[in-house]
Amino acid sequence: MSKVLTVFGATGKQGGSVVQTILADKKLSSEFTIRAVSRDINKPAAKELAAKGVEVVAADLSDVDSLASAVQGAHTVFVVTNFWETMSAETEELQGKAVTDAAKAAGVQHIIFSALLNVSEASGGRLTHIVHFDSKARIAQYMRDSGVPCSFVWPGAFMDDFVQYIRKSGDDEYVLALPIDGDKAQMPLFLASADMGKFVKLAIASYPKYVGKDIFAAAAYLTPNQLMREWSEATGKKGKYVQLPEDVFKSHMPPPVAQLIYENMLLMENPGYYANGELAPFLNALDEKPTTWKEFARANQDKW
Repeated sequence: MSKVLTVFGATGKQGGSVVQTILADKKLSSEFTIRAVSRDINKPAAKELAAKGVEVVAADLSDVDSLASAVQGAHTVFVVTNFWETMSAETEELQGKAVTDAAKAAGVQHIIFSALLNVSEASGGRLTHIVHFDSKARIAQYMRDSGVPCSFVWPGAFMDDFVQYIRKSGDDEYVLALPIDGDKAQMPLFLASADMGKFVKLAIASYPKYVGKDIFAAAAYLTPNQLMREWSEATGKKGKYVQLPEDVFKSHMPPPVAQLIYENMLLMENPGYYANGELAPFLNALDEKPTTWKEFARANQDKW
């Protein structure tokens, strides 16, 4: 009898990637039956999954009662929380704790969580506004303390975001303008919609090798200058990086999140998005390589 893999956020970028990757893997798709969790089982993406024979169930991370049935009988549970939905780190933390409690009560044998760095701690109290990183780190600690075997996949900086960040300046040049050193900041680039599942698959297929451990999910570290050089090579368009002063950068951001996004950029200089953690051990262990920045830029050049 196959084991149940419950996937939260199954119609989103990260959860959707997990579902598609497991479905495409002959061995794991025979070993696991996927239970896709969505708040709205009538949305098109949920119906598409159902049409593929995937069990789709309704549950909400803020509805404790709905979580019990979503994880009941599951061997493995993939959890992703979304700070940006509520803009509340406290709400996100409560959601993460609630699903952990439900998984423990149901006897789940493996939680895989989309986690991030506790930046307040790692920066020695210098960067304290990246609340959506800290909240995920606190959830991860709660999971560790719960006694349920857990693995943690840390998604890198989303490549998709740079579609907005790289802007045309003048007739024939494109500019990436951020408040960080173009040669020192290290950005671990990652295409979540295509590649989150590849790293989660590593945790599932290698179980229990990564229990209690962090998996850094990114294709490569690139500096801003490297990023723009590769972008130009991929698109054939002229591009450059410009370092902005703090006030100028923040003036382009919505006031409620300006400091958060500014510090999020500074993080990539020091202490580092993964606190200088290496990518090679995980990249070398994958059986499917992640999308590179050049590949993404080439495939999406019509967006610039």
